[in-house]
Amino acid sequence: MPAALLAPIVQALPQPSDPDLLVGASTSDDAAVYRLREDLAIVQTADFFTPIVDDPYDFGRIAATNALSDVYAMGGRPLTALNLVAWSVQELGSDMLAEVLRGGHDVVTAAGASIVGGHTIDDPEPKYGLAVTGVVDPADVLTNAGGCAGDALVLTKPLGAGAVTTALKKGLADDEILARAVAVMTELNAAGAAAAQAAGAHGMTDVTGFGLLGHLHELALASGLAAEVEAEAVPAIEGVVELLADDRALAGGSRNNRAYAEEFASFAPGVGEVHRLLVTDAMTSGGLLVALDPDRAGEVPGAVIGRLLAGEPGTISVV
Repeated sequence: MPAALLAPIVQALPQPSDPDLLVGASTSDDAAVYRLREDLAIVQTADFFTPIVDDPYDFGRIAATNALSDVYAMGGRPLTALNLVAWSVQELGSDMLAEVLRGGHDVVTAAGASIVGGHTIDDPEPKYGLAVTGVVDPADVLTNAGGCAGDALVLTKPLGAGAVTTALKKGLADDEILARAVAVMTELNAAGAAAAQAAGAHGMTDVTGFGLLGHLHELALASGLAAEVEAEAVPAIEGVVELLADDRALAGGSRNNRAYAEEFASFAPGVGEVHRLLVTDAMTSGGLLVALDPDRAGEVPGAVIGRLLAGEPGTISVV
């Protein structure tokens, strides 16, 4: 669902008042954090979507990596996961479903967690994802609201998976660019999260369906700050810039993100349309966006793509 439609719905819901709920929906964070004791909290999230690649094993891996990312984005460590499956065995068969689940299992196992069950429904349109539970020390929680004026912004993975998967459906993407996109989408954010914590990060989120600008808007708004992004510094999956020059590679979600960004982002005249599309690409299983002291930005693997600064909360200048 587009961010512009979802945000007012969520904001209108009653907010819980439990003092042990350290992170809920109010700051648009990636997962909820609930304190069990002074040194232990659980992290909970759920994520699922329809297939974005043809290979069922890769689909399972991408969906699982994407779901686990929300726990890493909060500074947590995943422990258990539940499969969330919508599938028509009559239409698609059970062998393909087994491959999807195998892909999810392999990623969760690589993350040091366990799949402990799940829920399946019969649905003509296939969907797969996970509900994930993790743990974190409350003192180590990283949220959207922790950014500080002057913080550097580091992005740990290149953008453009939305363009690649859309181009794939329209016969515009070759096997090489698809393989590069799958490699990005199946890379766990564990190492990036650990590096961010070690570097004393102030705030963190992951970049997924709302695009770089959409997720940065949430982080900046929750932190009470504005942001600046250097368009030329934003990394792209090799070949994506060329794909974005063709309107047919523009995903529907990216189109919604591009329109939504007009509400809070301004673009310098020198920023071309391709870069405007890149920073609003509807990414799947993207990297972490980390806000931290600029003197320590080099300790986090990735590219420094901008900074937080004083200004109208949530606004972004792309230069």
